[in-house]
Amino acid sequence: MGMRVLVVGSGGREHALVWKIAQSDLVDEVLAAPGSAGMSGDARCIPDVKATDIPAVVALAQREAVDLVVVGPEDPLADGISDRLREAGIAVFGPSSAAAQLEGSKSFAKSFMARHAIPTADFQVFETRDEAKAYVETQGGPCVVKADGLAAGKGVAVCDGPEDAVAAIDEIMGDRRFGDAGDRVVIEERMLGEEASYYAITDGQRIVTLAAAQDHKRLGDGDTGENTGGMGAYSPAPIVSPAVEKRIREEIVVPAIRGMAEEGNSYVGVLFVGLMIDASGNPRVVEFNVRFGDPETQPLMQRLESDLVPLLRDAARGELREDVALRWSDASVCVVLASGGYPRSYETGKPIQGIERANTLEGVTVFHAGTKADPTGGFATAGGRVLGVTASGASVKEARDRAYAAADQISFDGCVRREDIASRAIGA
Repeated sequence: MGMRVLVVGSGGREHALVWKIAQSDLVDEVLAAPGSAGMSGDARCIPDVKATDIPAVVALAQREAVDLVVVGPEDPLADGISDRLREAGIAVFGPSSAAAQLEGSKSFAKSFMARHAIPTADFQVFETRDEAKAYVETQGGPCVVKADGLAAGKGVAVCDGPEDAVAAIDEIMGDRRFGDAGDRVVIEERMLGEEASYYAITDGQRIVTLAAAQDHKRLGDGDTGENTGGMGAYSPAPIVSPAVEKRIREEIVVPAIRGMAEEGNSYVGVLFVGLMIDASGNPRVVEFNVRFGDPETQPLMQRLESDLVPLLRDAARGELREDVALRWSDASVCVVLASGGYPRSYETGKPIQGIERANTLEGVTVFHAGTKADPTGGFATAGGRVLGVTASGASVKEARDRAYAAADQISFDGCVRREDIASRAIGA
């Protein structure tokens, strides 16, 4: 009897996980709650069970006798979904609510890094607008302003000077753009260098690291415009050389997992480390996330040739083996197609043309991030980020060219995309 795996979530990250898990010889059936019409070819979707409805997810896992639950988004993790599933005797890949504070509270994460000598930017935490504004005006110069709580990857403003920072503080703490996430702000020095994303799967003690990737957070070409949840990603990331990777593991990943265990918050799941790597190859932490990244998961899953399921299962059971040699294909690139107006207000319900045509191209998989079934039998837009057009290749350049060729096949009213995904990796 093969495994039954439940993936919690409905976005592009979850579609990529469902797609990869469904390929495993160990798995008989993949369920997704709520899932989406776009991933229904790879999973049985349960649309009336929302990712944030923890009692309903637990009841579904019990009713369907699933062997493993894989939690995609951060909100249910912060709210304790893994704790409730474990109490019900169900194996779950995802950290406890206490461990999920590494993402759920930026002030917790910064204090944790300070306690364990993990390299990161200098920071201050403020609970009032006036104190925060006075600080940035006194400091002068560039800084980064972050909403303390969860803001779907968008509660971060990279500021060139005090004027930008004051506007960001007003938006987060005054306008409450991110709701309760803006009760406090963290203000950091602005680190210089190149960003990268690094992933470690852990059972709380043992660690298996995945390939590095690079995300493109800014809306516009040349890293201009607002921060988004991510406009594209690619893997591998040349900035993460073998020497840099060794330092990331020894100076950041191992101390973080060990530190969480020492503090009684054993960390089970995937730890996503957002990094800034300077010109000398020194890695520092921009942020921790307690789940797979979006859209980096899309190229990572497409590159991973090994079976993902044993890693997820063994981490959830506390039986991870560190001697696993993962196999990776050469390169993969994901180009996000977004709704006009994202990451602020945008219209939905726009019919999408060309998905099937794009999916027929060599090396291409189109992952659904924010779509819904259309009355015509196709798909329409249903979110800010709509599709993750992902392609593999023998090099980052070949994968990039294939991804854009596929993206050119797809259209919907107001479609927005960046034209420079992976350009740093290929020097163009």
